Amino acid sequence: MNTKELREKFFQFYKGYDHKLIPSASLLPENDPTVLFTTAGMHPLVPFLLGSPHPEGKRLVNVQKCIRTQDIDDVGDAWHSTFFEMLGYWSLGDYFKKEAIERTFAFLTKQLGFDANSLAVTVFMGEGSIPSDEESYSIWKNLGFSNDQIFKLGKEENFWGPAGMTGPCGPCSETFFVTTPNCNFGRTDCSPACKCGRYVELCNNVFMQYDKKGDGSFTLLPQKNVDFGMGLLRVVSIFNHLNSIYESDVYSASMQYLKSLSNELTIEQRRIIVDHIQAAMFAIGDGIRPNNVGAGYIVRRLLRRAFRLANQAKLQKEYIEKLVKSYGHVYEVQYPEIIAKQSEILQAIYEEEDKFVLALGQGLKYFEKELERLQARSKADNQTVISGQTAFYMFETFGFPLEVTQEIAKERGFSVDVAGFTLSFQEHQEKSRMAGDKLFKGGLADNSETVTKLHTATHLLHEALRKVLGPHVEQKGSNITAERLRFDFSHPNKLTDEELKKVETLVNEQIQKQLSISVNDMSIDDAQVSGAIGLFESKYGARVSVYSIGNFSKEICGGPHVKNTSELGRFSIKKEEASSRGVRRIKAVLD
Repeated sequence: MNTKELREKFFQFYKGYDHKLIPSASLLPENDPTVLFTTAGMHPLVPFLLGSPHPEGKRLVNVQKCIRTQDIDDVGDAWHSTFFEMLGYWSLGDYFKKEAIERTFAFLTKQLGFDANSLAVTVFMGEGSIPSDEESYSIWKNLGFSNDQIFKLGKEENFWGPAGMTGPCGPCSETFFVTTPNCNFGRTDCSPACKCGRYVELCNNVFMQYDKKGDGSFTLLPQKNVDFGMGLLRVVSIFNHLNSIYESDVYSASMQYLKSLSNELTIEQRRIIVDHIQAAMFAIGDGIRPNNVGAGYIVRRLLRRAFRLANQAKLQKEYIEKLVKSYGHVYEVQYPEIIAKQSEILQAIYEEEDKFVLALGQGLKYFEKELERLQARSKADNQTVISGQTAFYMFETFGFPLEVTQEIAKERGFSVDVAGFTLSFQEHQEKSRMAGDKLFKGGLADNSETVTKLHTATHLLHEALRKVLGPHVEQKGSNITAERLRFDFSHPNKLTDEELKKVETLVNEQIQKQLSISVNDMSIDDAQVSGAIGLFESKYGARVSVYSIGNFSKEICGGPHVKNTSELGRFSIKKEEASSRGVRRIKAVLD
């Protein structure tokens, strides 16, 4: 079974239970300042998990493109990847634990043919004010699971959420494939919480039945949701008895191709290159260009890590086109945008490679000066060790692998403080993880009054820009916090003071008119005919929600919105600047 076949099996199985298939959202989160990328299928659905009605109903299924950055430095082993596909289904206030668990079990055993005896599951053991999930435990028992196959675990392993500081959350019930009869660490208390590799996660049911309040307390939600996730590539690899996801149909051709180009590349290095090029390809396809901030910086970091390894192995740049075209063939049915935007993707990657080569040259100049300074000092104090901080600076700023720095240093009679380099690298990783953690505080789950007002104001801003600048203006990104809105849009030139004033005035006129805001669910074709703003590509399902602000604005959106523009206050543009080539950015507030 390959990835295409598993996707289709999953879709058809849940369609049989009246789930509507919805498309993958963009990797660039819409209206969510808390994450750099879409990291799970539930992220684009948070408003609907909070209670907003979804135009396709209460039962949904899809596969979601995801990028996760926390484990970038672990890519190279058998199972980690930066880009992955997450199979998911949702029950939005419809069925709950019994149906979800029974269908999960049926899909794994009857559709995929897993032996029930090779599976293990977890349920929430209870912690603090949240009781043990005895209901899930009983359901698994009734399906024939023995006590040795069911593990009760605490919040750290078996409780999800909320997405921000407050909001929907609940216990998990995960399903694992058991790889060996005994613990690989020799422990007698081995469980899915053990890191020995005996238990490999297949999927996870999250039962959102609680609402976490600002004071840390939990109350029951009026709408109970099921949020299911299954890593597509991991399940395909386990099903086919593969030792790594990189042996799957997605990566196998690319891995063999790199092996044919160079014997210098280790298997770990080949995995890094194929993963990082793929992740960058998908990100660029969704409009995220390499740059020095936010998600663009992650794309730059991924590409330059791949370039470093390819440069060491003396690969010609043709390998980039070969990999991108190989992935285009793999994904052309599920993600046709990869084919449609292939030239744009390749151009962006090649431009970044040119910048990388230039950075290498600048790095050599910097290092030559640093070596001259150290040589002069070594005559006085006999110091012949280059600090770990300097080696890491060469790595992080100019893309120099530690080994290259060591080789150049050795030619001049110096060694490198490898332990110091490792410490600097670990400190950098920790700062990156801490920054990632901070990003998750707030976000789409923040439906506060202020955020709701600012979200509504982006609709007015979008339409005002179109009226002042022209219909070529399209939304390219939106980032909303409790303090301000940030709106990215397509436009080739910097806005003049007169244009900015016209936009600001036009928005405030609509606020003063006290326009009512309404929502209608309709087919995507009807939405387009009605004149609703939207990118009519593959990001929407068959039915969408169209929000109208009087007769001024009509836009496809998932919410949240106020009832009347009179609630917004005064709109004020604080800054206009370039975001990327052909894209401008406005920051604004409501007073």
